[in-house]
Amino acid sequence: MSVEAALKQLSAQVGQEVHVSDWVEVDQARIDAFAAATGDFQWIHVDAERAARESPWKKTIAHGFLALLPLLRGVAEGGEQRFPGVRRIVNYGLNRVRFMNAVVAGARVRGRAKVLSVEPFKGGLQVTEEITIEVDGHSRPACVAETIARLYF
Repeated sequence: MSVEAALKQLSAQVGQEVHVSDWVEVDQARIDAFAAATGDFQWIHVDAERAARESPWKKTIAHGFLALLPLLRGVAEGGEQRFPGVRRIVNYGLNRVRFMNAVVAGARVRGRAKVLSVEPFKGGLQVTEEITIEVDGHSRPACVAETIARLYF
């Protein structure tokens, strides 16, 4: 797919939901692995006994930054790029992120993506999307983030 064809396709999707992920369990093993990777061993995340006693959720909760944005967005679903011809997709940053609800250990989450804008730049396209991370059984999402990705052709 050419950059022009991708621009046309994405521009037609502005304002539309373009992806809903499968539900993914956020278990304690995933939370512990994230703590080890980031060095954030705050008890609210890793000490189940203390969380049962002192936490308002009575369980450990996932770190806010364990938002699983690439997984829940389906950046490379099944190892396949969303747009044939794209050489790489690079996380360019975030405009706004809000963590609005806790994700307790064992909860399931899924992502919903809506295209907000698409802009050409030299060598590719910059795509801004709103990703909403839902928690199974809760009306309030865990996170809403505006992500920016650069697609290089």
